[in-house]
Amino acid sequence: MNATPTAECSITLTRVFDAPLSLVWKAWTSAEHVAAWWGPREFTNPICEWETRPGGKIRIHMMSPEGAIYPMGEEFVEVVPMQRLVFTSTVDDADGSPVLRGRSTVLFADSGGKTHLTLESGASGFVDYASQMLAGMEAGWSQSLEKLGELVGGLT
Repeated sequence: MNATPTAECSITLTRVFDAPLSLVWKAWTSAEHVAAWWGPREFTNPICEWETRPGGKIRIHMMSPEGAIYPMGEEFVEVVPMQRLVFTSTVDDADGSPVLRGRSTVLFADSGGKTHLTLESGASGFVDYASQMLAGMEAGWSQSLEKLGELVGGLT
């Protein structure tokens, strides 16, 4: 592994969802729901394993509209029910060499029956093309959160 990142990105996004905290938490902690909203628009998740507990494994294979698969692995570092999720993320190439390494923190708060969510996500890239992937991180997370809002809006 190249120990020195070739690119880095850090973002903070906040959203208020018109849904109770318990519902937004469920959408973040159930593999079935995560599969429905994770990733950019037009992407699907044919594999979504999501074990919401400290040390719990996450495996997601995002599929583009053209059929390209983008596998990623993750692990939960911290789970505080109805308040906080912290997880790491990894993207490796076909040979198992690191492409991206990241860490995300999601904070949840009740806001008068709505849910205030803050997402802090940072990642480092270890290959030349990682900078292109990181350049799309804010747009990808924004689209994911839009899809999450649509999902919880339909569940209320």
